[in-house]
Amino acid sequence: MKYIGEHLLPGQIGHFFIVLSLVASLVATIAFFIANKQIIIEQKNSWLRIARFSFLLETISVLSIFLVLYYIIANHLFEYKYAWQHSDTKLQFKYLLSCFWEGQEGSFLLWSFWHCVLGWIIIWKAKKTIHKEWEAGVMTVISFAQFCLATMVLGIYFWGVKVGSNPFALLRNEMDAPIFQKADYINFIKDGNGLNTLLQNYWMVIHPPILFLGFASVIIPFAYAFAGLMNKKHDWIKPALSWASFSAAALGLGVMLGAMWAYESLNFGGYWAWDPVENASLVPWLTLVAGLHTNLIYKHSGHSLKATYFFYIISFVLVLYSTYLTRSGILGDASVHAFTDLGMNWQLLLFILVFLLPSLFLFFKQYTSIPTIHKEENTWSREFWMFIGSLVLSLSGFVIIIITSLPALNKIINHFSFLKNTFKNTFAQPEDAVFTHNQIQIFVAIIIGVLTGLVQYLKYKDTPKAYLKKKVWMPIIVSFIIASLIVFVGKVHYDHKGYGFMIAIHVAIFSSVYAIIGNAGYIKIGLKGKWTLAGASITHIGFGLILLGILISSGKKTILSWNKTGIAVFEKTKQEDPAENTTLFKGIKTDMGKYMVTYVKDTFNNYDRKRYYEIDFEPKDGSKAFTIYPDIIKNNKGDGYSPNPASKQYFHKDIFVYITSFKNDDRDEDTTTFRNITAKVGDTIYYSNGFIVLNKAIINPPERQHKYNPKENAIFIDMEVVSKEGSRYAAYPGIAIENNESIRLLPDTVIAQNLVLNFNKVIDQKVGELEIGVKENKSLTSLLTLKVLEFPMINLLWLGVVIMVIGFIISFAHRMKQLKT
Repeated sequence: MKYIGEHLLPGQIGHFFIVLSLVASLVATIAFFIANKQIIIEQKNSWLRIARFSFLLETISVLSIFLVLYYIIANHLFEYKYAWQHSDTKLQFKYLLSCFWEGQEGSFLLWSFWHCVLGWIIIWKAKKTIHKEWEAGVMTVISFAQFCLATMVLGIYFWGVKVGSNPFALLRNEMDAPIFQKADYINFIKDGNGLNTLLQNYWMVIHPPILFLGFASVIIPFAYAFAGLMNKKHDWIKPALSWASFSAAALGLGVMLGAMWAYESLNFGGYWAWDPVENASLVPWLTLVAGLHTNLIYKHSGHSLKATYFFYIISFVLVLYSTYLTRSGILGDASVHAFTDLGMNWQLLLFILVFLLPSLFLFFKQYTSIPTIHKEENTWSREFWMFIGSLVLSLSGFVIIIITSLPALNKIINHFSFLKNTFKNTFAQPEDAVFTHNQIQIFVAIIIGVLTGLVQYLKYKDTPKAYLKKKVWMPIIVSFIIASLIVFVGKVHYDHKGYGFMIAIHVAIFSSVYAIIGNAGYIKIGLKGKWTLAGASITHIGFGLILLGILISSGKKTILSWNKTGIAVFEKTKQEDPAENTTLFKGIKTDMGKYMVTYVKDTFNNYDRKRYYEIDFEPKDGSKAFTIYPDIIKNNKGDGYSPNPASKQYFHKDIFVYITSFKNDDRDEDTTTFRNITAKVGDTIYYSNGFIVLNKAIINPPERQHKYNPKENAIFIDMEVVSKEGSRYAAYPGIAIENNESIRLLPDTVIAQNLVLNFNKVIDQKVGELEIGVKENKSLTSLLTLKVLEFPMINLLWLGVVIMVIGFIISFAHRMKQLKT
């Protein structure tokens, strides 16, 4: 069948460049490998030019694939499955790039793009430093990784086995539906499936590129280590050290930008939930930082080279493992970050094994020949305690990854009968994952905090005890005083988690303060204020601020929206408790502890397809009022709506708000009628959720003049509405009479109870009988249920991230400068 309206050329061009990328990366791998061998035996190196040219072709191919896919998405060519599945015609321009990394294929391309950029930096730097002999070995590893990534987007069958998933696949070839029997099916898919609502956030335009830069850069220290084992040379430590600093900065920033996205987009009320995918990206950073420190140890003392090899190898393998966890579908619904399974599990596992097995083989084969100082480190030396810190970081990472991998372990056990018989029960995942991780990692925070403050004052090889005592006593005393003020004056307590855990938190607060004070003192005393040499100390200060921000904001996190109205619009779930959520009725000022809160209005924005809610907060202490605008967006890939939190940010705290339930202004048709009841003053009338007391009749009340005209006489009935929950509301329905002839009803509403009340007429003036109309109109109410949290001092966390990254960059720049000489 000849289809009408398809644009096949972009897909053909894109697929051509995928194949070219695959071939070019394979040729580059072989050429760099041979060039590396020629460098070792000091032959004339003609293969290096072939390798560089092949890598150039690879780079051109990746950029071309990227541009063609962007063209398809931006021009809404929905005949391509990738464009249809991840975008639509109403999507804002700024989110078009996010369509790339919503799908697995686009994220693989992003990873490959960063390899190209980093590869050319290595080639360029190799010409300008004394370590040019490492170019070929390092680029062999990177080019082979490019080859592996190219297979992930190939989408070709070999002997009945599909290799990769092609982003240029046509929708009609991937889906079986009657619509594709029509030649003009394009006319029936004029709109796409759309971008996941959780990704329609500006942080998701920034976070994935930085995170994948971190993932991509981890291969460079690994490549230096692999090349060292392959060439049986170990002077790669210096060039690898600068790249480890850069990678730690990029990956750390990427992880924390993800925390910022979670804070602003997800509704669990925080920035870190120990989500499996969060954990899988954090663990390589921990082991990489451990390797960075053992790298420094070897550079200055000759110890820990074997540990450095191991940490750099395992860091990259853990990046690959995190890719498997994220993309294999093995996590199921355990993570909001995980991709759906594309049937590439075997390929993802192979991706891990082709790097893990050769590197471990070479590592153990060369183990005895790796330079080692057999003399034990002095316990008063810097290298001894740096190694202890590295060991603690790595153990922390392994504990996290084991808990995170429980779903994968359970699937493996269930898959193999002999394992199923050995392990009678699968491993149960922790019911409270956050507390499970916290009660372990708090001790890691204590140890690392103390070490980052103390180790800077130690010297390599040995430290005179008198010198150490002289330098450290003042920072310890100052830190103890500040930590005590934070704990006791600031009232940072975790008593709801148990006394032992609370004590551990208090010690952790001291250790984080000490990390800040100790390193600040070292910059002034030890480095004489030389900022260009203070990269490590600045990084440690940032790390201390991150720890302190986490401890204070979590310990002092306060729920402001305790339900005092008694109205619960949803059942209690594992995620939400109605007791912690306040329901607001439109236009009704509601008490919320420190604030009087009013749901003012809601508006729908056609541009970003979000409904914004205007919520006014009026502090009871008389301070300045403010307005917060949380929003909801309809899920385009599932039922319901996704809430986007909003916050009012102060220097010392955030007021964090998100919507848990809502009923907007799109009112249903009113099909209810008034129930007319005869009653007297003092009587009680019942309705479905309570009762109404008729207190008294009032004639021409001055406070209600705005309801009737000067020529009219008015009678109002003073009523009190009492709900089952005990809430009380005043109501004043009335009638206005002009010249004893024209009668006009003046109804009143109690929005919180869905009530409309009428005073219809006086039936018998002598006995005081009145006719009251009661209507319960469930379509009357616009309501909103909110959860409101206060995060004190959370800005310490974000400030710490910035300072830590700056410290890593200073270290990277300083070491790159050293390489030139």
